[in-house]
Amino acid sequence: MLSKGELYETVVTDYTAEGQGVAHIDGCAVFIPNAIAGERVRVRLDKAKKTWASGKIVEILEKSPHRVNRACPVAKLCGGCNFWHMDYQEELRLKSQRVKTCLNRLAGENLEEVPIAGAETCLGYRNKAQYPVAVKKGRAYAGFFRAGTHDVVENDRCRILPEETDQVKAIVMDHVNQYRISVYDEQTHKGLLRHIYVRRGAVSGQILLCLVVNGGSFPKWEALVQRLKAVEGFHSLVLAVNRRPGNAVLGDEFITLYGPGCIEDTLCGLTFRLSPRSFYQVNHAQAQRLYELAVSQAAISKADTVLDLYCGVGTITLVMAKAAGRAIGVEVVPQAVEDARENAARNGIQNAEFFCGDAGQAALELEGQGVRPDVIVVDPPRKGLSGDAIEAIARMAPRRLVYVSCDPATLARDVALLKERGYALKAAQAADLFPRCAHVETVCLLSRNK
Repeated sequence: MLSKGELYETVVTDYTAEGQGVAHIDGCAVFIPNAIAGERVRVRLDKAKKTWASGKIVEILEKSPHRVNRACPVAKLCGGCNFWHMDYQEELRLKSQRVKTCLNRLAGENLEEVPIAGAETCLGYRNKAQYPVAVKKGRAYAGFFRAGTHDVVENDRCRILPEETDQVKAIVMDHVNQYRISVYDEQTHKGLLRHIYVRRGAVSGQILLCLVVNGGSFPKWEALVQRLKAVEGFHSLVLAVNRRPGNAVLGDEFITLYGPGCIEDTLCGLTFRLSPRSFYQVNHAQAQRLYELAVSQAAISKADTVLDLYCGVGTITLVMAKAAGRAIGVEVVPQAVEDARENAARNGIQNAEFFCGDAGQAALELEGQGVRPDVIVVDPPRKGLSGDAIEAIARMAPRRLVYVSCDPATLARDVALLKERGYALKAAQAADLFPRCAHVETVCLLSRNK
């Protein structure tokens, strides 16, 4: 058995789902942050269990040609990004490999490769930020959580965010410190400001600031608005009231203090209204490629009915509606459904309808109404499809199912379950919507066996 605190020399051979390097020493898997496959390293173990261990690099003995100097000064501390220590070519390779491995191992496929659509830039692409807030030596500051903790790492300039987003955050923190506004403490559940949430339209440039508070008001917000007007695109200020303990960022009550309480953006030629709780892909350019790929795989005609089971603000539903005879969207968040209906009206789309409810239950209700979609599109959260949703899909028996996934493991699990119910995987394509971060999106096409 390996020993904690000891030095070992090893070769990194693979990556975990979170992007840590994996090596094997005496038959034991060793997980090594900031390592690159192919490197020979000397590591000191900080944990040593019977079947696995973890450690930190003490010395790189043979460096990978893919290793680069980190462009972000807090990359090793911040838990937001995973891959600033390697070039983008290696990042894309490991993400593609991860999708392929999951589909082959968990879904019983035999794919030789899974192509991946890389992003044109790794900088400034993210249109949404959620900054936790903390206090140190009497001064409030905002940043991002250290990996695996709730320790806030301060970062003046996040490389994957637009400059305007960080400008808004800086102004809010100056305001908080100037007026000595209290910051929420997770241990005592006291204090006002919990998170700073900023959303920016990639095309419109409009900025929505949402302050997550443990209360129903925010001191001197009028003065804050006057300062925020100096930021190009500032459009609206909303309070999100969240008095509950726990990890959930947004609460259920929203109070608009300035502006319309939402922003607009354009995607795939359509205009969308985005409220604080609206789901919207964070990488605009890559989201367009992702949705265009989904539409292409769906091969929709004007005779088809399309059902979108996790529709958010209706992005995929409305894109599909342009090609379909009828499009139906289902979403569990009421505010998102309201946005989706307004988005349909805003874009003059009359063949789309939206229902509020859980995907599985809504699918069962639609099935009971005799709805028989020709194509079903799903874009579920990381936990994947519910059992009810899978059973309803199987009974509706669409000829094609387009699965947009943000987690390769749950995607592969669901593909295996759908194969048991008469479907076959016909195509799999990865897309990198999160450069420098471990997440990867995949679009899969499944067809019903004849």
